[in-house]
Amino acid sequence: MSREQAIEQVTRYFESGAFLQTLKERVAIPSQSQIPEGTAALNNYLTTAMIPALTEMGFQCEILPNPVADEPGAWPFLLAERIEDPDLVTLLTYGHGDVVLGYDEQWRDGLSPWQLVTEGDYWYGRGTADNKGQHSVNLAALQTVLQQRGQLGFNVKILLEMGEEAGSPGLAEFCAQYQERLKADLFIASDGPRVGAELPTVFLGSRGAMNFDLKLNLRQGSHHSGNWGGVLVNPATRLTSAWATMVDAQGKILLPGLLPDHLPDAVKEAVKEIPVGQGEGDPEITPDWGEPGLSPAEQLFGWNTLEILAMNVGNPAAPLNAIPGQATLHAQIRFVVGSDSDNFLQTIRHHLDQQGFEDVEVVSGKMHLMPATRLDPDDPWVNWILYSVSATTGKKTTLLPNLGGSIPNDCFANTLGLPTLWVPHSYPACLQHGPDEHVLGSVMLESLQLMTGVFWDLGESGVSVRELRNE
Repeated sequence: MSREQAIEQVTRYFESGAFLQTLKERVAIPSQSQIPEGTAALNNYLTTAMIPALTEMGFQCEILPNPVADEPGAWPFLLAERIEDPDLVTLLTYGHGDVVLGYDEQWRDGLSPWQLVTEGDYWYGRGTADNKGQHSVNLAALQTVLQQRGQLGFNVKILLEMGEEAGSPGLAEFCAQYQERLKADLFIASDGPRVGAELPTVFLGSRGAMNFDLKLNLRQGSHHSGNWGGVLVNPATRLTSAWATMVDAQGKILLPGLLPDHLPDAVKEAVKEIPVGQGEGDPEITPDWGEPGLSPAEQLFGWNTLEILAMNVGNPAAPLNAIPGQATLHAQIRFVVGSDSDNFLQTIRHHLDQQGFEDVEVVSGKMHLMPATRLDPDDPWVNWILYSVSATTGKKTTLLPNLGGSIPNDCFANTLGLPTLWVPHSYPACLQHGPDEHVLGSVMLESLQLMTGVFWDLGESGVSVRELRNE
């Protein structure tokens, strides 16, 4: 019974095809959270894919109602607990069993979102990267340690939600309502991509996100551009002109109130060697886009961005020779810790008024605000997990202060007050949320090995790290 033997066991488990078969069965469940028709599959994922596997590992499982059950996408939660000894370290881990829409007809020939297909190192299927493959790795690693040691050496609480792809409705309320039951010493979970397929990664939080709309409703209907052009205000022209006062032609944000107060030296140091856009399948990045003087990694992980995600004006599929009466611009701010996110909308409103765009409405979006989070890189748990991952892989572990994307980490970092460590098992070109989503088998294997090492080490040294942190 040793760490090395546990890693050898999980390697054999992978090579036998058993992990692939388990993931195939989970991918086959079309657990789409954005449509009412997904209800049966969402429940099925909990009752047939999760509860039997967790019960076999000695977990007590309970499906609990969503505190905001009347909202769209507010599906139930699964809470599973394995308590070995109250004096041991307690780990809270998390995953989501829901996926985005399959877009079945858009996958290339030979592929289907609900059938895991392997082509060499590529494993295709909806949820392979986000998030079924990732939490399946962690559960398999827990099972391996349990089989090798006969016990984990720590307590585990697992929270599985089924509405993350619908914006995690009710998650914050659930964490607040069940704060005592979710009490733990440490949070470890997996989502998002590594910074590169060959680069084991740990990130400590995420950028926040706020969606909003700029709207201009001037008149009912459209009017002939020959008869009325030049004497009717075009709402699209007004909106794009308003936008140009907020972001320049090179993507630089022009409103100081939408930016962080500074870029911390610790963040600069952490991201200085992180490659961006250098992996196979990555899009070609644009030099000098965004904030001047920042490297791509500093821009992506340490700064804010303001983006147009969609515009609605006229009929793009069949344009008319007519001046539209209404226009809408859907936008998003991704932001880091140190930003005045509570006042973003007021900042935009005040700016547009100053620029003469009092007629443009500023409306909060469906996903109004997801806070930014970032654990202190000097926290003892950070050094512990970096050492553990490197000890297994033989590679230097890449540390991200925060993910460039947004995840509901504030529920765990702020509401529950936990140190949060995320260990992603996908890679940047995984095509999550789109057709042909996939993971790499080689990354799955390495992830199984390193997570087995992490959970082994937690049973060995978790109590001492907790004591160090509490000094």
